[in-house]
Amino acid sequence: QVQLVESGGGLVQPGGSLRLSCGASGSIFILAIMGWYRQAPGKERELVATISNTGNTNYADSVKGRFTVSRDNSKNTVYLQMNSLKPEDTAVYYCYVFNYPKNYWGQGTQVTVSS
Repeated sequence: QVQLVESGGGLVQPGGSLRLSCGASGSIFILAIMGWYRQAPGKERELVATISNTGNTNYADSVKGRFTVSRDNSKNTVYLQMNSLKPEDTAVYYCYVFNYPKNYWGQGTQVTVSS
């Protein structure tokens, strides 16, 4: 089993920034993929950004140029730097890891973008 602990959510004004962190612990084999998904009220969970253990990244079109995903393999931690936040970025953000051969999810952290 892998445990994921997220931090960094909160309330921010439009145009502001937030940084999410997610640390993994437990029976870690290979954290092949780490990243973030989000779910807004009344909508399905969607990909935000992922990063592989070799550094390859993948972003949703809606966040390209504003969000940056990174990871610290020595700490088994993934980050999401969110800049130029918009009200439509409001959602619960979930940390995700693929620790071969299973998927794991964090408990979610609320991000609210509002004036």
